[in-house]
Amino acid sequence: MILCDWCGQAKECLQKEIDGRQFDICADCWRPIEEKLKDKGRPKRRRDDVVFLPPQMAPEREPDEPKRPPGQPKIFGRLN
Repeated sequence: MILCDWCGQAKECLQKEIDGRQFDICADCWRPIEEKLKDKGRPKRRRDDVVFLPPQMAPEREPDEPKRPPGQPKIFGRLN
């Protein structure tokens, strides 16, 4: 039997950590606190929220124009 830190009565208490401090709290005192603290704090991370995408492939490039021997000019022209 331990004295409850909340009600001061000698009951079977569980040790709980709240805001970095340890408390001995009986079940009767813990239930309302648990309801009050429900859904507060960090959200639990679910494993099914993680999606792994395949690595991105480099886009296929169109082949460059064939190499011209050095010294040959490139001819631009247009037909009417």
